[in-house]
Amino acid sequence: MSTLYMLFGTLIALGVLVTFHEFGHFWVARRCGVKVLRFSVGFGAPLFSWRDRHDTEFVIAAIPLGGYVKMLDEREGDVPVELLEQSFNRKSLGRRASIVAAGPLANFFLALLFFWVIALLGTQQVRPVIGDVTPGSLAAEAGLQSGQEFVAINGVATNGWTDVNLQLVRHLGESTTILVTLREADSTMVLTRQMVVSQWLKGVEDPDPISAAGIVPWRPTIASVLAELDPDGPAAAAGLRSGDRDRKSVV
Repeated sequence: MSTLYMLFGTLIALGVLVTFHEFGHFWVARRCGVKVLRFSVGFGAPLFSWRDRHDTEFVIAAIPLGGYVKMLDEREGDVPVELLEQSFNRKSLGRRASIVAAGPLANFFLALLFFWVIALLGTQQVRPVIGDVTPGSLAAEAGLQSGQEFVAINGVATNGWTDVNLQLVRHLGESTTILVTLREADSTMVLTRQMVVSQWLKGVEDPDPISAAGIVPWRPTIASVLAELDPDGPAAAAGLRSGDRDRKSVV
């Protein structure tokens, strides 16, 4: 089933990319005075087709693995005298180059649009709440305690553990004081603690600053749920069923 989902998603993504790519050629060709004969999404036998007031045929074809825009061109067939000025080959080099470049540019702007939408939606992160503090560690010496939530490090907001890690990484190899702003558990009270480091993790390969500081992140307990089972497999034979939960699982 997952393979079908992946295949279906690939075809949808490919269809969107091709449609925007060909629309770029189509849109610029129209504005450059070139007559577009056909705008096709897909290849092969047409499944649906219609014409607009400019007599351009729009087609959705059976094989969703590409697409094309067919323009009037004397190199591909006879062109009526009254339509010669609308032929692609009769346009200036600059206009022809614009039409050709419009497809890739359309995909570039589509990528910018997707990144903008993703930025608007934001991301979900586990709140940077301290689960435990290792005795004798930098965090313990600074007074950090279990249940406190990171608010900022050196004045830079930390909305998740990725932000906490990023701000701590900035001080690797340094001898400095790191200002940590925390929110007390089940409270709105905010306090500041100081972590004093000396040549912190200098020369350490693949450093983990959160663990090195003695901080164990809090993780929510989420039960693992069996979605599907092979009816002939050993799990089913052992009595496991869809919907069974492992209540000891932790993210």
